[in-house]
Amino acid sequence: MPEAPQGSANTTREEQLLRSSPLFGGMDAASARSLIAQMPRREFSKGETIFNEGDEGDVMYVVVKGKVKLARTARDGRENLLGLMGVGDMVGELSVFDPGPRLSRAHVVEESVLYELPKATLDAWLDEHLDMSRHLLRALAQRIRRTTNTMADLVFSDVPGRVAKAILDLGHRFGRMERGHVTVRHGLTQEELAQLVGASRETVNKALADFASRGWIDVHIGSVEVYEPDRLRARSR
Repeated sequence: MPEAPQGSANTTREEQLLRSSPLFGGMDAASARSLIAQMPRREFSKGETIFNEGDEGDVMYVVVKGKVKLARTARDGRENLLGLMGVGDMVGELSVFDPGPRLSRAHVVEESVLYELPKATLDAWLDEHLDMSRHLLRALAQRIRRTTNTMADLVFSDVPGRVAKAILDLGHRFGRMERGHVTVRHGLTQEELAQLVGASRETVNKALADFASRGWIDVHIGSVEVYEPDRLRARSR
């Protein structure tokens, strides 16, 4: 896990990406820069593990390049994908507010750059910027809101609806407009996509095949092309 120099040509661009994170939402430029200056830059290779479930943790990360999977292992050894994190997302943030064993494993999907924020650094910074606490509370509230919505979907939505919503969410976060439609290179296997929506692989494959037969999407290994987002949006409700 090598550390790259802060003075690289990409520093300004990466600072802009950091500022897009909920962690810095609403902060003035001077306050944001003073915190970013204390965050070490880390580079991770594809397949590298950032932390494991059960590790003691008091550090969080913000993604500025690449993707990170969050997963948890069941008692029978099966792995459950909890989320796919991308640029601007926070990883392991609970540990800076409630230090203790990690609840999940963070695994790098592709070559990634993350900025590290230890609890000690954040605590010292907050001592000098007490008015910034509300921004951190807002960032945590946004994560709780997202988790609550996910739980509600598991209870109230059928599998095709959850699959449609997952495709739209992945498209919003990782999609690119290409040749008049959105291409979403998420890097997930169909099994991982099934884990993400809380359903069996067979049921999810059936939903994907149905959407494809209607001309709404086209499915490839690790990606999906979206042609009819409005149809997916209507199906996700």
